[in-house]
Amino acid sequence: MTILIFLPVILPLATATAALLAGRNVRVQRSISVAGMLALLAVSCLLLRAVIADGIQVGQAGGWASPFGITFVADVFSAIMCVMAGLIGSAVAVYALAGMDEQREAFGFHPLLNVLLMGVCGAFLTGDIFNLYVWYEVMLMASFVLLTLGGTRSQLEGGMKYVAMNIVASVIFLAGAGLLYGTVGSLNMADAAVRLPLTREGGQTTVLAALFLVAFGIKAAVFPLFFWLPSSYHTPPVVVTAVFSALLTKVGVYSIVRVMTLMFAPEAGFLRTFLLVVAGATMIVGVLGAVAQMDVRRLLSFHIVSQIGYLLMGVALFTPLALAGTVFFLVHVILSKTSLFLVSGIMATYKNTYDLKKLGGLYRSTPALSFLFLVAAVSLAGLPPSSGFWAKLTLVRAGLENGDFSIVAVALAVSILTLFSMIKIWNEAFWRNPGDAPSDETPETLPDLNPRSRTGLYGPLVVLTVLIAALGLGAGPLLDLSLKAAAQLMHPSEYITAVLGGIR
Repeated sequence: MTILIFLPVILPLATATAALLAGRNVRVQRSISVAGMLALLAVSCLLLRAVIADGIQVGQAGGWASPFGITFVADVFSAIMCVMAGLIGSAVAVYALAGMDEQREAFGFHPLLNVLLMGVCGAFLTGDIFNLYVWYEVMLMASFVLLTLGGTRSQLEGGMKYVAMNIVASVIFLAGAGLLYGTVGSLNMADAAVRLPLTREGGQTTVLAALFLVAFGIKAAVFPLFFWLPSSYHTPPVVVTAVFSALLTKVGVYSIVRVMTLMFAPEAGFLRTFLLVVAGATMIVGVLGAVAQMDVRRLLSFHIVSQIGYLLMGVALFTPLALAGTVFFLVHVILSKTSLFLVSGIMATYKNTYDLKKLGGLYRSTPALSFLFLVAAVSLAGLPPSSGFWAKLTLVRAGLENGDFSIVAVALAVSILTLFSMIKIWNEAFWRNPGDAPSDETPETLPDLNPRSRTGLYGPLVVLTVLIAALGLGAGPLLDLSLKAAAQLMHPSEYITAVLGGIR
């Protein structure tokens, strides 16, 4: 089973290479990309099954034993995230068949998308801090080109802000990695976790934790380091924004969870109050920014920020239930935000705009799209019995049990404002009549979509909507899996033993 742990990285690399070899033959690139993403989803599901059945899976590239080799590790948390990466990659690859223009496809969209997924899965599976830095750089290169692919002025402006802040994060990350090696003589996370307790009296560990938190905080767009995200994510085609929304900031959150639970658990208590304040501020500024927007993509981009606050809340509370809530919330928000961005793309296909003031009447002309939006919007707002309700309920319960009533109050207030912003989209884009038309006017005639475009645009959205609804109506299995992931995170001895005990 060792080879299975490498496949989520090998398959996207092979797919990207094959798509490059296809040259500018867009049809061949599309087929290769969709097949590669579906294969990634399949092997990620197999990896998750292996982790559940047989425990933590470890692979050593080149056969070098830990801590000297390049270590890949899959526990329940990282396997879940790989499954989500494969699922979103598959949905976006199919959506791109109709939602991406051929010029961008011919100039490397499909190879770049697969390189991005390779970096994402590598970050989820690596057991080494330096290799985590390498996978971040792979993601940065691919995402910057995807962000600016097309070369419009707004894309270039947003891309410069994006890459500038991410380079700052990379420099801080690299400094942290260097200091970690100088302190404990190892960059293997499991090995560092064993050695770090010996250096606590000097305060180096707290400095290290702070450096990694800042670096990963920039990547995750936490307050006050979030401003680059809403300035850049709305500029590329919605296909690109959807995959960015689903995965890139979540890699930052994943990294925070991983290092705080594995290497810096004793410092979690020291930094807990700080993280709670940052979580609350991230929720508030994100949702207030969303409420003020009239562009659908900018509104949804600010909601990426606000939802990161909920994820940090679970890390800051640092209890098994809170971490389970973070894992559950990750799955929920990845599905919901991807679905909402894909809906916005179809809205723009029909209306040729993302401006809420210029939209309207979609409820009467496209009731199916209206229903798909409602499912994702209700879930994002956290209304029962949606997946968002169970995710937020888990975090709120953890906060109440921990006695942190302030962050619970903030979380509930932000949920109300999230609902308000979703109602604004519904009223302006779907319910309101376009222009000054009377209420009994015949529904507006929208452009016809050919069968291929309709299948490409609506197919992935329907699948995501079904998954969102299923998680809401049957949250038990995912909650049980999240609790198992949280148990491994709270007690990292199993992870350390699996990595340092040799090749499994």
